Amino acid sequence: MFNKRLLLFIFLVILLRNGFAQTPCTALGQNPGTAFPVCGIDTFSIASVPICGDRQVPGPCTAVPLTDKNPYWYKFTCFTAGTLGFLITPNTITDDYDWQIFDITNHNPDDVYTNASLFVACNWSGDGGLTGASSLGTSLSRCDGTGVPRFSSMPTLIQGHEYILLVSHFSNSQSGYYLSFGGGTANITDPVNPILKQARAACDGTSISVKLNKKMKCSSLAANGSDFSISPAIAPIISATGIGCSAGFDMDSVVIKLGGILPPGNYTIRIETGTDGNNLLDNCNRSIPSGQSLPVTVFPLIPTPMDSLSKTGCAPDVLNLVFKDPIFCNSIAADGSDFVVTGTSAVAVSGASGICNAAGFTSIIQVRLSAPIHRAGAFQVRLQTGSDGNTVINECGVQTVAGSFKSFTTTDTVSALFSSAIRFGCIADTVNYVHDGRNGVNSWKWSFEHTISSGAMDTSITYRTFGTKSATLIVSNGNCSDTSTSTVLLNNNVTASFLSTAVVCPGDPAAFTDTSTGPVISWAWNFGNGNQSTLQAPPPQFFLSTNVIRDVPVQLIVKNDIGCADTATNTIRVVGNCYIAIPKGFSPNNDGLNDFLYPTNAYKARDLIFRVYNRVGQLLFQTKDWTNKWNGTFKGNPQDPGTYVWILNYTNIDTGKRFELKGSTVLIR
Repeated sequence: MFNKRLLLFIFLVILLRNGFAQTPCTALGQNPGTAFPVCGIDTFSIASVPICGDRQVPGPCTAVPLTDKNPYWYKFTCFTAGTLGFLITPNTITDDYDWQIFDITNHNPDDVYTNASLFVACNWSGDGGLTGASSLGTSLSRCDGTGVPRFSSMPTLIQGHEYILLVSHFSNSQSGYYLSFGGGTANITDPVNPILKQARAACDGTSISVKLNKKMKCSSLAANGSDFSISPAIAPIISATGIGCSAGFDMDSVVIKLGGILPPGNYTIRIETGTDGNNLLDNCNRSIPSGQSLPVTVFPLIPTPMDSLSKTGCAPDVLNLVFKDPIFCNSIAADGSDFVVTGTSAVAVSGASGICNAAGFTSIIQVRLSAPIHRAGAFQVRLQTGSDGNTVINECGVQTVAGSFKSFTTTDTVSALFSSAIRFGCIADTVNYVHDGRNGVNSWKWSFEHTISSGAMDTSITYRTFGTKSATLIVSNGNCSDTSTSTVLLNNNVTASFLSTAVVCPGDPAAFTDTSTGPVISWAWNFGNGNQSTLQAPPPQFFLSTNVIRDVPVQLIVKNDIGCADTATNTIRVVGNCYIAIPKGFSPNNDGLNDFLYPTNAYKARDLIFRVYNRVGQLLFQTKDWTNKWNGTFKGNPQDPGTYVWILNYTNIDTGKRFELKGSTVLIR
């Protein structure tokens, strides 16, 4: 029962916090895409807040889902990096207002509902009263609940980034608020003064489009067009419409409608104070000064020529034709039959299309070729009547004259393939890298082993280490480029080495195995016993044994086909006795005679273990190395004279037979 009541309580809290249903917001400013443009020097007054919204907003507060309840949105750009301070003052001081800031740079404004990474700062305190971001704040995120501080830290804005501020009204009244900015160091006020940027007359002379240099207030535009005048005033201005004003607060273009037709000629469009009592205003209420003007020309209804042809790149398969005036996209034959290409080599056109805007016009026509042009040559792209019965038609309905053409040239494609020749040496190898320079190549960029570079057509590199070496070449003729990588193997280095029998017992042979590396072609052995060999696998060698242990050097000299040589020397030990025996007695008095107990001459023993015990069976000494000898002590203490028992285990390396020998030795003091 307790769990059910708890779940019901949480459910009711969420319903009360978020509202019982989502109601779409329809007023301008109540959705991210129609946010109010903000100027940092203004105070924004909202008299009444329509009740709507409740779309969930992601962010750092996850205990209770947070929503854009009864929202208004504000957009701004950071012009100087720094901190942002602002204040929200409710008209009814007890109302609970919340807020959250998002960085929407390079994002659709509606991404704020799905992309938690856009979060910058927030305050969702459950208390009513003033709220905002200020020096009083100690955290960028304040989450839901009563008693939570109503001021958050001032976020740091990044210059050039675009931001959006959500102001959410949790209280279910429609009482509004004031929003003002200040206290921070960031600048969100556009420093650029508003001006007219350019003007263009429609081809039929019934309207003029004016482009502004920045976003400006739709509300500052007089609908009757009285913000503008035209001279000579052959046709009156009857209306003006801001582009984008039907779905937002600001505009950057205005279409001026005329009450008559302007004949071809030159005119001036000028800013005036409109009948609404103001000029055009930017979002900071700065106006375009009266008298500012732009020239505008009404051209005769003539065909639109091809203005230019964009530079052709390497191996072009598309030609971009630029037209001075907009062209109807539906006047372009999709099969490309409006165009023909002639020149040095045969070129077929496979299609054509425009980069069309929403109104169905384009200023660029892309002519597609059936195959790239790989060879250098001079060509013309010429306009002709296509399969649709016309050439191309401009926005005024006039066809461009058949026979219009633009010339262009192409360059050869290039290949970066190169050859290499190795000059081998014993200490260093030199590799000559050669490129043929065909097809007008005039730039070479060599890189070797990622550290050495060269800009020469041909180059030589000396390597003092051997192995696989890589070379990369990038070539260009100013239009086409290519890259090639190749490797060479420098394997002429020889290193002499061999394996040999370490200890030679009387009558036993010594074996030698060549382990040299590199392209060895000759071997010269000197065994130190008077014998020599030039075989890679020489026969076993015998050495004269004496009572004196001798260390005999054995030498191997190897060479490659260009005479590079290397020498290796191993020492073998020739012993006079390999019979394993243990003395019957020893006297550890350091006189150099019989001072130790150990298995003598255990050259042919492997896996050896030698142990010494006293008369009560206590282990005094143990070793796996027969040359490790017992000196008659135990834990540093000399042992008493007497008889000691030893056990020796080993495997004979010739027969593989395992032996266990036992005996006793007398320690003499």
